[in-house]
Amino acid sequence: MEGSRWPALISVIVPVYNIVDLLPRCVNSIRRQTYPNLEIILIDDGSTDNSGALAEKMALEDRRIKVFHQENGGTSTARNLGIEKARGDYIGFVDSDDYIEPRMYERLLEVALSEGFLMVQTSRDEVDEQGNRMPDVCQPPVEAVLWEGEQFMRELLLHKGDCSMCTKLVHASLLKEERFPEGELNEDFNLLVRLLPKVTAVAILPEQDYHVFYRYGSNTRTRDSEEFPKVFTDIVKNADRVYEIVQRKYPSLLQEALRFGLFQRLDYMLHIPISQMKNDNEFYVQVKQYLKNHRGDALKSPYLTSKNKKYLLLLGTAPKLVRKVHRMLKR
Repeated sequence: MEGSRWPALISVIVPVYNIVDLLPRCVNSIRRQTYPNLEIILIDDGSTDNSGALAEKMALEDRRIKVFHQENGGTSTARNLGIEKARGDYIGFVDSDDYIEPRMYERLLEVALSEGFLMVQTSRDEVDEQGNRMPDVCQPPVEAVLWEGEQFMRELLLHKGDCSMCTKLVHASLLKEERFPEGELNEDFNLLVRLLPKVTAVAILPEQDYHVFYRYGSNTRTRDSEEFPKVFTDIVKNADRVYEIVQRKYPSLLQEALRFGLFQRLDYMLHIPISQMKNDNEFYVQVKQYLKNHRGDALKSPYLTSKNKKYLLLLGTAPKLVRKVHRMLKR
């Protein structure tokens, strides 16, 4: 890097909750970064195992590590506390069950400083509990690319962009007023779509330097067919929020935003347990009514497949019957 040997301080924020077995791999991958001017902020979110004590032990081994403890409040609350404590010029996030490649922050910072980018992004892959590489959720570019804020928003609305904040390095100025929504899931998407109107462009690197460890038992994954993860209601709420942002900031993307709202509601309807599809379930009723009201929009959308359109029309008309048939076909 040109100029000073270590031209910027990077704050890396890691929420920690009952993750004692995986925490060393995560933190050590950050400690091994080739760019050493880091502060590593571990937020113990009320762990009931030995995670908090382990974090304190690692802080004794590396003075770059700072540990803060709080009552359990969830990932967003922990990250927000980390943002308040951060002193860095740039801020990054790593989930405590994930790990990163040694050059990740060096690469990201070099690109950020080269053109004064407020946000840069690496690529990622996912590994399951057996160590198997999973299909890419987001296809990495062949080479580094630059997306304007509007283009990035469009890719998100078409489910092609990476909404994870963990793959991003952001300038601290972006987070002076913005925070993660507390008490909600799909929190990364929520924050990212609020930040995008504040950046002119996002640089995206092809290296898959961030490794997501896909494990059951997290907030968004369950094996219990009658347990309905809260994330499916929060993605619908965020679809409405991003539609409002698009109306104000990116009116040329209204068709994409409408497609996004329909698709998120399709996801909700395909996952809600049939036992919860009742008229006294206010949120379910609202989703069903939305699908009825937007039948024409679903049919005309150039961004929905014919299969998507069929399901949207059927689920807006006879959702319980469709789900029962769908369940039988899956079996």
